[in-house]
Amino acid sequence: MAAVTQKSVLSSVPTQLLIGGEWRDSLSATTFPVHDPATGSVLVEVADATIADGTAALDAAVAAQADWATTAPRERGEILRCAFELLTARTEELALLMTLEMGKPLAESRGEVTYGAEFLRWFSEEAVRIHGRYAVNPAGGSRLLTLQKPVGPTFMVTPWNFPLAMGTRKIGPAVAAGCTMVVKPAGETPLSMLALAAVLEEAGLPPGVLNVITTSSSAEVSEPIIRDPRLRKLTFTGSTSVGRRLVEQSAEQLLRVSMELGGNAPFLVFEDADLDAAVDGAMLAKMRNIGEACTSANRFLVHESVVDDFAAALARRMGALTVGKGTKAGVEVGPLITETARDGVDELVRDAVERGATVLTGGVKVAGRGHFYAPTVLADVPAGARVLTEEIFGPVAPVTTFTDEADAVRQANATEYGLVAYAYTRDHARVLRISEALDFGMVGINTGIVSNAAAPFGGVKHSGFGREGGFEGIHEYLETTYVSLNP
Repeated sequence: MAAVTQKSVLSSVPTQLLIGGEWRDSLSATTFPVHDPATGSVLVEVADATIADGTAALDAAVAAQADWATTAPRERGEILRCAFELLTARTEELALLMTLEMGKPLAESRGEVTYGAEFLRWFSEEAVRIHGRYAVNPAGGSRLLTLQKPVGPTFMVTPWNFPLAMGTRKIGPAVAAGCTMVVKPAGETPLSMLALAAVLEEAGLPPGVLNVITTSSSAEVSEPIIRDPRLRKLTFTGSTSVGRRLVEQSAEQLLRVSMELGGNAPFLVFEDADLDAAVDGAMLAKMRNIGEACTSANRFLVHESVVDDFAAALARRMGALTVGKGTKAGVEVGPLITETARDGVDELVRDAVERGATVLTGGVKVAGRGHFYAPTVLADVPAGARVLTEEIFGPVAPVTTFTDEADAVRQANATEYGLVAYAYTRDHARVLRISEALDFGMVGINTGIVSNAAAPFGGVKHSGFGREGGFEGIHEYLETTYVSLNP
């Protein structure tokens, strides 16, 4: 087996648009660069789609929809299963590609390939379990029949932080349900999506079912697609501010919409918690993906009786992490995605310190090339600090306190976001109480990771609506038809 190298990986990934089964240049024949956030160097140039390219992609999806909707569910499932196996077999190549364009360490990239592939396997099994029902009218006489049909052409906008898994989490259920797609990956990390599209093509996905457009003009190219009356669904993962604008645009055609938006996850540590386990969980919840995750623990709310011990232990663990280019052995923390992102994280830390927070470790930009920020723990963070109310999206852990369970829940819920909350406690009755009281779409109890292809992922409030994964995930791509039968 040939060695996996940067050169071999970059030379094998497509860099054109995929429209109607054809890999082609943009109509403007222009490209834009994809950068390595660890060095700032250009990895490759990819096709820069225009509005006309976006329209062509939707044309292809619309043309393929009728045949794809009537394709046997087993056939759709087998394509997904084949793609799962191909992704799994190419873990090393895909992981290196992801690390190069996004920055996360190779170990995390391998984990994302495994996680992302699991959505293809899960929905390959769900493709043959799309059910309707048959019932007698309670009043007698007629019969009630319900059918589940694919929603239709779908526009998918995926983020840069999980460039493969956020694609499979949307594409998997759409393929299983019988929907065609136009996918626009983030301009910072288009390569993983292009590689995924090539895998699905190899797995037998028919031309036009999946179309991929890469562009440096995201808003300009996306809006005409969203406003096109032929589109039937919009799904987006990204910031709340962008999601809000897309929802407004989708209202014109009354599209089916699913939004997975920002987060401000509280991490609660109660007085009875196993502190060693809580610190382990905190490291997972905070440092997964360099903290650049909507599920990342954003606020550490710790009971006042154990806060000093917890903060000190967390600072020791965070301070011991190795920062560097994700392709290097032993590196545990890669760069942030852009210089702007790093400046934003530093600004939040500076604000907290100016308001009285104490830096236990980190709190500085790492000198040299790349967008690196030192893993940081802040203690005694005051209530007014921006770091407690804004999504950090970086390796910064602000620690504050609560007095009792009611205070913990009150502080946890005091946010416009509602994606995920974490809690560590050994009190089983408390587990039930807080699971019901926390105003979040997901709750992790004594664990720092909640994401699972078999579970419904999604939030409430300004964290969005709709669910991805689990039995619920495929229903986002299905419509119900009711038929009244008079025998």
